[in-house]
Amino acid sequence: MTSSRVSKPKRSRAGRGRAGGGGGGGGLVIGVDVGTGSVRAAVFDLGGRRLGMGVKPIQIWRPQADFVEQSGDDIWRSAGRAVREALAQAGAPPERIIGLSFDATCSLVCVDARGRPVTVSPSGHDERNVIVWMDHRAIAEAERINATGHEVLEYVGGAISPEMEPPKLMWLKKNLRRSWARIAAGGLFLDLADFLAWRATGTDVRSLCTTVCKWTYQGHRGGSAAGGWNKNFWRRIGLGDLVNDGHARIGRVVRPMGEPIGHGLTAAAAGQLGLRPGTAVGVGMIDAHAGGLGMIGAEVEGQGLSATTAPRRLALIGGTSSCHMAVSVKPAFIPGVWGPYYSAMVPGLWLNEGGQSATGALIDHVIESSPLAPELSREARRKGVSVHELLNKRLGALAGRGPVSRLTRNFHVLGDHHGNRSPRADPHARGIVSGLSLNRTLDELAVWYLATVQAVAYGTRHIIEAMNAGRGGRYKIDTVFACGGGTKNPLFVRQHADITGCVTLLPREPEAVLLGAAMLGAVAAGAFPDCTTAMAGMTAIGRRVEPVGGAEREYHEAKYRVYRRMYEDQRGYGRIMAS
Repeated sequence: MTSSRVSKPKRSRAGRGRAGGGGGGGGLVIGVDVGTGSVRAAVFDLGGRRLGMGVKPIQIWRPQADFVEQSGDDIWRSAGRAVREALAQAGAPPERIIGLSFDATCSLVCVDARGRPVTVSPSGHDERNVIVWMDHRAIAEAERINATGHEVLEYVGGAISPEMEPPKLMWLKKNLRRSWARIAAGGLFLDLADFLAWRATGTDVRSLCTTVCKWTYQGHRGGSAAGGWNKNFWRRIGLGDLVNDGHARIGRVVRPMGEPIGHGLTAAAAGQLGLRPGTAVGVGMIDAHAGGLGMIGAEVEGQGLSATTAPRRLALIGGTSSCHMAVSVKPAFIPGVWGPYYSAMVPGLWLNEGGQSATGALIDHVIESSPLAPELSREARRKGVSVHELLNKRLGALAGRGPVSRLTRNFHVLGDHHGNRSPRADPHARGIVSGLSLNRTLDELAVWYLATVQAVAYGTRHIIEAMNAGRGGRYKIDTVFACGGGTKNPLFVRQHADITGCVTLLPREPEAVLLGAAMLGAVAAGAFPDCTTAMAGMTAIGRRVEPVGGAEREYHEAKYRVYRRMYEDQRGYGRIMAS
C-alpha cells in the first residue's frame, strides 16, 4: 500500500476489538518486532511455542555524523513480508491467527494529515521520515531540557536522553520548519510501535509504554490522556504548541499494552500482512520492554513474578544496544537509570530501565574495523560458523587449560564509544582501549574482542549496582533473565554471569522479544484476561548459568576497578584540555 492510501487516523478511544476467531481452540498469535536493522515476525501458539518466523531487512541512512534515519513505509513493507514468511513457515492459514501486536525501537516517525511521510532529514527526502533511536543529533537540545531541572525529569533518572522524543522534537522545530508546519496541519508525531499499530488499524492509539518511557507522559497520574501530559514542561521547552491543541499530534488516547485497538486490522492492512480483516491488534510497546515481558514472569524454583521475587530479577535484552529492565511495587528513583515508569512493562508495577547505547554494535565494530575482518569472514563462511565462534575457539586455544578471561589481564576496554546511557547518563563519554601493540594478528583481535565483551558485562554490573543502591532500597538483584542476539554467544553469557555474580537464566524461547509482542496480541484477542496471566502461561526457563567464584571472582573485581577508573581518567583528560 502506498502512503497515499493510508486512512486518516481516527481520534476516538480504543474500541474493544474483535478476536478474529476466538481465544482458544487452536488459535495462534503473531508478534512483529522492528529492530534497528530488520523486521522480524513470528507465529506462536498459546503455550508460547514458536511455530514459524520471518526476517526482512530495513533500510538505514546516515547522512552525517550522529544522524540515523529510516523510512516508515519501508519498515511497513518489510513487516508485511516478514509476517507472510512466518505464516508460510508455520503452515498457518490466516483464519487461525486470532491476534497480533507490534514492538519496535523507540524511534520517532513523522506523517502529515493524509498519512504521507514527512522528512526528518537534512537531505529533504520525505521517504526518510524516521529519526532512529540511536540518532544523537539532539544532544544540545537534551542538555537544554536537563538545565531546566523540571520535575518530570525525576521520572527519567534525573536527566533526559537525546535518544528520547522531546529533544528530537525540539531539533525538528528549530531546524526543519517546513516539516514542522506540515505536521502541524493535522499530521502526527508517533513512536515507531504506535505508528505500526496505526498503520494496521487506522486508529491513533498511543501505548502507555512508549509515551511514559520516551515522551515524559506520567502514567501514574491516571485518568484521561490530558492528565498524563505535563503542559508546563512542554511549554517550558518551547513546544507548547504540542499540548495547546489537546495533544492531537502526540497522543489524545493513551492505553495499556495489549488492549485491543479499534476494530482490528483494516482491510488494506490485512491484505498487506496476509491476514484477515478484523484480526485483533493489541496496543504495542518498545522492543526491549517486549523482551522483558517475554522473560521476567517465568517460573523459577516454583515461583513466578511477585512482590517478593520482582526486586531480585533483571531482564537483560541484548542487541545492537542493551537494556536492563527491573520492576518493583513502589517507585525507585535511581540517578542515571531511567524511570520509575508506572505500568510501562508489567501492569501495576514500576519499571526502571538501565541501558548501554552500544553493545552488539560495539563488538561488531571492533571485529569489522580490524584489517583481518575480510579474512575472518571468509573463513567463517567456509566453515559454516559465525565469526564469533571462530574467535571463541581461538581464545580457547590461547587459554589452554586456564580461564579464558585471564587473557585480558593487560588489555582493557571502556565501551562508551556511543556515550554512556546508564548509570552515568553521559552522551559525551567515549571509549578507551588500553594495551594495544603493533601486532596485527588473529590472537590480538581475539583478545580485543574478549575485552570488549567483558567491557559490556562490566557495564551491566555497574547498572545492577546502581539499581541495588537506589533510593528506597527497592532492588536486590541477583538473577538475570537474558535474551537477544548476544545471548546466542556462550562467551557473552559466561562473562556476564561471572562478572555480575548473578545467576543468568536463558528463556525456553530465545526470541523473547517476539514472544512478548505475541503475548499482547493474545491479550487483545481475549485468549488471556491480562498481560500478567499471559506471562505466566507463555513463558518458561530453558537454561541456567551459575557464576563462578574464587580466584576468578577476584580477577574480575580487579578488572572492574580498572573499568571504573578508565572513565574517571577520561574525565581528567577533559579537565586538562579545558584548562
